[in-house]
Amino acid sequence: MAISLRDLAVGSKGKITGLQKGNKAYRQKLLAMGLTPGTEFSMIRCAPMGDPVEIKVRGFALSLRKDEAETLLVERIET
Repeated sequence: MAISLRDLAVGSKGKITGLQKGNKAYRQKLLAMGLTPGTEFSMIRCAPMGDPVEIKVRGFALSLRKDEAETLLVERIET
């Protein structure tokens, strides 16, 4: 079941299942950063007000704003 990146708790792991339809240029930007379907990541931290969130993906830390995080569809990986 696909959920939003913002729905994951800090310390949990997930896998990108896709991107929501919308701004094509913005979607290309996320894909260029390595956020492609099938990529696994870890939720590192979330700011007190929920913006931004930080994930570890492909060996680097990446911070995403709320609207960026909502674009990604993810699934939780149980460890």
